[in-house]
Amino acid sequence: MNDFTSALSLSASGMQAQAQRLRHVAENVANADTPGYRRKLVSFEEVAQGFGPETDTPGAVQTSDVTLDERALPRIYDPGHPMADQTGYLDGSNVDLVVEIADAREAQRSYEANLRMFDQARQMSSAVLDLLRR
Repeated sequence: MNDFTSALSLSASGMQAQAQRLRHVAENVANADTPGYRRKLVSFEEVAQGFGPETDTPGAVQTSDVTLDERALPRIYDPGHPMADQTGYLDGSNVDLVVEIADAREAQRSYEANLRMFDQARQMSSAVLDLLRR
């Protein structure tokens, strides 16, 4: 695989991973008020690319399996709620909207950086082809 297609592949995998992360952030925000909902977390892992001696080159990224935030759920006193126990308490959600907004911005900026890298690699390969045509 040449350097241009490698750069395109790496940046595309980064965009795909950040898009997956953004989907989980959106799901967390949508369920922020759902009783008993635990925040979903996703992390990235490197995927080995290449065959033979090229396997030591940096690889693409992908998201790992989704894990649930193990922080304690807040107890909410609402005796009229159908999910409340005998004492009138129910488990709330451990989603913090400020953290989710920060995660969304970070994912968006990382996605945009990968998009710019993808566009630069595409422009460079197009310029090389133009030079070879002359």
